[in-house]
Amino acid sequence: MVAKESRLRNWLNDAAAAVGFHSVHVTAATLPETTGANLQRFIEQGFAGDMGWLADSVARRSRPDAMWTDAVSAIVLTMNYGPDHDPMDNIRQHDRGNISVYARGRDYHDVMKGKLKQLASQFAARSKANVKVFVDTAPLMEKPLAAQAGAGWQGKHTNLVSRSAGSWLFLGTILTDADLLHDPPETDHCGGCTRCLDVCPTDAFVAPYQLDARRCISYLTIEHKGQIPRKFRRAIGNRIFGCDDCLAVCPWNKFAAKAAEGKFVGPKPMPALAELLQFDDAAFRKFFAGSPVRRAGHIRFLRNVLVATGNSGDGALVPLVVMRLRHDDPLVRGMAVWALAELTTAGQLHALMPDYLPDETDKTVLAEWESARRVHLSSVES
Repeated sequence: MVAKESRLRNWLNDAAAAVGFHSVHVTAATLPETTGANLQRFIEQGFAGDMGWLADSVARRSRPDAMWTDAVSAIVLTMNYGPDHDPMDNIRQHDRGNISVYARGRDYHDVMKGKLKQLASQFAARSKANVKVFVDTAPLMEKPLAAQAGAGWQGKHTNLVSRSAGSWLFLGTILTDADLLHDPPETDHCGGCTRCLDVCPTDAFVAPYQLDARRCISYLTIEHKGQIPRKFRRAIGNRIFGCDDCLAVCPWNKFAAKAAEGKFVGPKPMPALAELLQFDDAAFRKFFAGSPVRRAGHIRFLRNVLVATGNSGDGALVPLVVMRLRHDDPLVRGMAVWALAELTTAGQLHALMPDYLPDETDKTVLAEWESARRVHLSSVES
């Protein structure tokens, strides 16, 4: 029996590599009670922000077998998406929209799900077991499951870290009713290093291994539905979708390789802010077809682009920002006001105000004008 399971595992390793996965690990389709308790505490502390779907599914997320009661084992697969450069260099390209490395190419959900289905089908045929596949689209806590399976450990930045691949890893899971031999969990190898915590531009880590998503740039530019709080706007810099800082500085990335899957490699150079500012919804959808960036939607994406524009220091972009003062959505209008306040002199902004003051019911935009008036126009009023 052991020999048979060993042959099946050897085949699984080879088949996963042939499909394009970096590694394969097996664990039980269960998680300790502390995993669910930690998630509940995260939600109760308010750290989840707008992500109400976490609270709605906390009970199911606490147990992988809640996704499928017949599940016995979890096959966790990793796929490397390492960049061919230091993503920290992108922060200095102020005229460009900085998109997180994971979102520069094709949507990993689509790419990995196709490969997972292919592998799962082969596994089912060979093992005569039933299978279900998951790629970050269901209430399955993939990072704790991956750590339990030995794919890596959850670092102080809460993301998975692998000794053989660093921090640049996508995760996919195959649940099966086959009773497979399990791999031992990985040990935490962060040691005394705090680079990921220290580099965070918005101080999103309240402690090692504890993230307040409400302060995280990835959350603010992707998940957050409202106006980005003023205290974080300058810190966001040119990041228009996600943030890589805490991943990029991890010392374990010295073992990371460039993405083997060509679909994960995005275009070079990053898109210019001058181009992105002119996108309407149709242009946005066309430009980012098949990309995770579409998840933000055109309105929130434009909100993010205007923040980056305000941080660019490029006065030549002012006419494009002025165009957005009459946008249909107050989220865009309000951020356009802020961007103008950052890019113009007090006199220039003061001259614009009479023509673009919003209706009194538009409280979001009025608040932005009032903030600009207080902070930026004080010299004019005095």
